[in-house]
Amino acid sequence: MALNNNQLLRFTTAGSVDDGKSTLIGRLLYDSKSIFEDQLEAITNTSKKRGHDGVDLALFTDGLKDEREQGITIDVAYRYFTTPKRKFIIADTPGHIQYTRNMVTGASTANAAIILVDARHGVIEQTKRHSFIASLLQIPHVIVCINKMDLVDYSEETYTKVINQFEEFSSKLLVQDIQFIPISALNGDNVVNRSKHMDWYQGAPLLHTLETMHISSDINKVDARFPVQTVLRPQNDTHRDYRGYAGRLASGVFRVGDEITVMPSGFTSKIKTIDTLDKELDEAYAPMSVSITLEDDIDISRGDMIVRSNNKPEPVQDIEVMLCWLNNNPAKPRAKYSIRHTSNEQKAMIQEVVYKINIENLGRNTEDKDLKMNDISKVKIRTTKPLMVDSYRENRTTGSIILIDDATNETVAAGMIV
Repeated sequence: MALNNNQLLRFTTAGSVDDGKSTLIGRLLYDSKSIFEDQLEAITNTSKKRGHDGVDLALFTDGLKDEREQGITIDVAYRYFTTPKRKFIIADTPGHIQYTRNMVTGASTANAAIILVDARHGVIEQTKRHSFIASLLQIPHVIVCINKMDLVDYSEETYTKVINQFEEFSSKLLVQDIQFIPISALNGDNVVNRSKHMDWYQGAPLLHTLETMHISSDINKVDARFPVQTVLRPQNDTHRDYRGYAGRLASGVFRVGDEITVMPSGFTSKIKTIDTLDKELDEAYAPMSVSITLEDDIDISRGDMIVRSNNKPEPVQDIEVMLCWLNNNPAKPRAKYSIRHTSNEQKAMIQEVVYKINIENLGRNTEDKDLKMNDISKVKIRTTKPLMVDSYRENRTTGSIILIDDATNETVAAGMIV
């Protein structure tokens, strides 16, 4: 794994409309000195025009004109910042029900989810919805930031009450690591610096928690999966007979000499070399991009998968998927779509909608079978040729698919293999 000071942590923020997500991200960027001077100047001027006393931190992330005018977040806004200990990518996702698909998109690659709760209102429907999506997407770490503590006089009792509310319903979710932090994004309490107003809180502030969070184990290191993206045949003087299979490791570790099987053909061989642009390696691990050469000449093309012979995925044509419908147009019954799974693309059909999840109360609806935008449902999909899949819970890369409408080339759905 890369050195910790260079390690990249992706996190997503979620919360109800006025819980202060944009202010929190603005505070993180501002206090960690990750804002350019011209940005700061522009936002200071806008804040003055609006009659604010200081800088309106929320303006740092509200990038779209509509968002700035309405004071809300509509699209997924990505922000990048670096501290001496880590690099970060933030996906700021909107809080409304009608933007469920945006939250799914922004959170799909995240190591951590920050869920904001307004200390005055406690756990509300939106909190449950966002926590459920974080659980569905198997985000390994959840940080519940109980915000606006300044408006409840920094009361420990209020903080404890919200924790109890959250724990009561989160016991049903599949999240391994949940942490709670009392903050005031507006005043900066416990965001980058410790709060002077909450001596009773013994934990670390948010940024320190993000900087020290252990994420190396988030990647599946057991199941070695290498989806082939392209075949390299340079045929120049130095590499006359070179035939390398290039791609990015989805999970696991490969070493020179490992016995491998090529799926779906089932041919076996051994790894001869593992190459990067400038050197040969003894081993490679996810998520590295490498070129692998084999001892034997096997017919391999894009979409095939190199795996260890003693640990193979299941080649399947019938898969059950938790699907989030992303498109404005509803799903067409028994229509053909293109399905993309790692580097493999096939044709597929939605055979059956088993149930839809009611995002309001997290119940299952088996009556309504129409898939419309933002719907999350369990479906059965049939593909024309086998896909080499793992369950999403075990492997987020080989356990996810997208569906594409061939007529428009739009991505219409994203799914997690059950």
